[in-house]
Amino acid sequence: MRAILDTNVFLSGVFFTGPPYRILKAWKEGTIQLVISREILGEYQRVAEELAGQFPEIDARPMLTLVAVKAELFPAPRLAERVCSDPDDDKFLACAVASRTKIVVSGDKHLLAVSGFRGIKVVKPRQFVDEHLSNLA
Repeated sequence: MRAILDTNVFLSGVFFTGPPYRILKAWKEGTIQLVISREILGEYQRVAEELAGQFPEIDARPMLTLVAVKAELFPAPRLAERVCSDPDDDKFLACAVASRTKIVVSGDKHLLAVSGFRGIKVVKPRQFVDEHLSNLA
């Protein structure tokens, strides 16, 4: 199964426990495949650097390096039309379209509101864990 994680889900999995952590653990174990674009990876890195100041005891660099090496990287041209009310969120949908990935994991209300766009399902982390990972534990 392939999935795209929005930045908050990815970094919550790095910095905290809970469903986002379980999703990253499943990815590291090879249970699911993480899909990214250069734009998504760049946002992961930028936000991780911002969080490093608030949480100096946590080093996100090893996970960012792992993502850069192990995740499926796809070129994701901008969408022809704006889809989310926050246009910065369109990068996740653009990656899903380009990679033919059908699931984006997000708690972002802007992304959740457009679930179903071009057959792409946007689900919250808990829903993803319950529907796709709980039988694998």
